[in-house]
Amino acid sequence: MKRLLSPLIACALLLASSAWSQEAAIRKNLGERIPQLQQIDEVSKTPIPGLFEVRVNGAEIYYTDAEANYLVQGNLIDTRLKRNLTEERIDKLTAINFAALPFKDAFTIVRGNGSRKLAVFEDPNCGYCKRFEKDLQKINNVTVYLFLYPILSPDSTEKSKNIWCAKDKTKAWQDWMVRDVTPAAASCDSTAIARNVEMGRKFKITGTPTLVFADGSRVPGAIGADQVEKRLN
Repeated sequence: MKRLLSPLIACALLLASSAWSQEAAIRKNLGERIPQLQQIDEVSKTPIPGLFEVRVNGAEIYYTDAEANYLVQGNLIDTRLKRNLTEERIDKLTAINFAALPFKDAFTIVRGNGSRKLAVFEDPNCGYCKRFEKDLQKINNVTVYLFLYPILSPDSTEKSKNIWCAKDKTKAWQDWMVRDVTPAAASCDSTAIARNVEMGRKFKITGTPTLVFADGSRVPGAIGADQVEKRLN
């Protein structure tokens, strides 16, 4: 048994050493050749022999060879299983713990039995958000946690405060987003909005709308009601 284990251990050590040297070469060469890639979060193998994933800035994915002579930016597709491996990887890296979201800083819209859950970050002056809100009217049996996320202009912040301080937040929001009725001026403790912006920066939410589903996956940008239904289900 000892004679059998020794070659296996030696082989494992050799493979580990080889993997480390490949990673070191990739980090060194990319750092020297592309200054923006001096801080690499992770280097890992892909299902394709000789192709490595390079992850930077938390969730930016690139691909390279063992010597970092070539750099590829794009999607890695498994044609047999019809899976977008890059998209799946980014979804995993950017997942948000849904249960840990500060729902006290959102207002809640319930449709039907409210059994399905969805959190949305939106700016009241975002045209894509308005289009999304009109599509969202078609979704039933859902609880929407609406986080006001004013990042486009000072007027976005002002409108967000007026909506947050309205007697009926949901009505004020939908009046504006769906029916173009400007929210009335109102005042109250609106520090929740500043907390939302801070939280969004932490999660690297750079655009609106951004949707977060109960499984932690997120979708940046407006999607149609059919796609929302698919994700909710």
